[in-house]
Amino acid sequence: MKNLMLIYNARLIDRDTDKKNSAVLIEENKIIGFPTKETVKEFLKNPSKNTSLYDAKGAVVMPAFIDTHAHFRDPGQTQKEDIISGCKAAARGGFGTLVLMPNTSPVISSEKDALLNNKKAKDSCLADVIQSVSITKNFDGQTISHLEKLNAKNVPVITEDGKEVANASVMLQAMKIAAKKKLIVSCHCEDPILAQEAKPLRTKALTALKKGNKAEAIKLLQEANKLLAIAEDTLTMRNIRLAEEAGCHLHLCHVSTERCIQAVLESRARGNKNLTFEVTPHHLGLSTEKKENLFHIVNPPLRSESDRKALIEALIDGTATCIATDHAPHTSEDKANGAPGFSGSETAFATCCTTLVHENGMSLKKLSSLMSASPANLLGLKNKGLLQEGFIADLTIVDPDAVWTVHGEDFASRGKYTPLEGKKVTGKILATIHNGKIVFEA
Repeated sequence: MKNLMLIYNARLIDRDTDKKNSAVLIEENKIIGFPTKETVKEFLKNPSKNTSLYDAKGAVVMPAFIDTHAHFRDPGQTQKEDIISGCKAAARGGFGTLVLMPNTSPVISSEKDALLNNKKAKDSCLADVIQSVSITKNFDGQTISHLEKLNAKNVPVITEDGKEVANASVMLQAMKIAAKKKLIVSCHCEDPILAQEAKPLRTKALTALKKGNKAEAIKLLQEANKLLAIAEDTLTMRNIRLAEEAGCHLHLCHVSTERCIQAVLESRARGNKNLTFEVTPHHLGLSTEKKENLFHIVNPPLRSESDRKALIEALIDGTATCIATDHAPHTSEDKANGAPGFSGSETAFATCCTTLVHENGMSLKKLSSLMSASPANLLGLKNKGLLQEGFIADLTIVDPDAVWTVHGEDFASRGKYTPLEGKKVTGKILATIHNGKIVFEA
């Protein structure tokens, strides 16, 4: 006899649905139906031994979120995160599927190594991962022959995330291979030379801060951020032009400036239908209008308030494709030394719910689309991202109105640093179901 799970007293929300006082029935790892109130009453009167009951108590049931951009640091940097700790963090954040970046040690540059990480996650039974592969072998900036061996069904995404392919000719050739093999080219758009010039400015800023010269530190970080904005804008324009020539699907990682959004719109106006981009929760919720935020080092940096508002508008009007965390955990020591990035899986929904839903009037249906249906469509996941019969039972149960205070020490992630430390946010993950089983419950 197959195992069943009935979730009732729920508000069901996905891209296409918003139904109160509803229920969803799961058999093994799939959604098999949405029982009527009368059917639910029968289940409750005569519960069978093989049926588990979950009273949502009016909470919202959504498809589990799908993250197109996360770093689990496995192999080689597992003091920061590994597949298991990353999947635990994902489950606490409501995520069921995540695309992992290849900037590990060694760099993941083969399908074989990518599938090893996929299997580690599968064995954890906490979340699924799709391990991406580097554009150039071992990030050497030149070698792309390994791309010819990739099967897009196993490795749908290639990326040099964490850096950029500096040589435009190499990138163009890689994009042509990607077009032929139907691979998504996910780009960390950042001019390497300008990025290198920004590093010493950040180092000097941290030194100034340690010496108590906060004003000087702010000035240096503003200078660095200006360089990094130019770095993002120029390489975004270059990569768009190369992708148009190659005819590949270009996905822009963590877009953070208004100029990049404009570059996307211009390319689409030229007829480019293979251009998508993601926005991170931290670029939506934080800006450098509060100068304290300059000290939350991340690549790309937190931007101006006008950039932040442009990103929000791009999500609201449909210009942006999806929301991605860029979950990038570090040890406390590495963060103290200026390592860019921070943990984001466990605060992503709350940040987006606070910023987009409560502050900017976005519907939960739209937010679900951006965090579930749209990334599922981007990645070709035909049985995830919606509440539909036959779909995998990856679900998250949330209270969109619950207020809570963020404390990094409570994270399941090994990276405890968060720019939201001590801040109150609205929107809480109550439970996450992966493959029909509860993997997190608050």
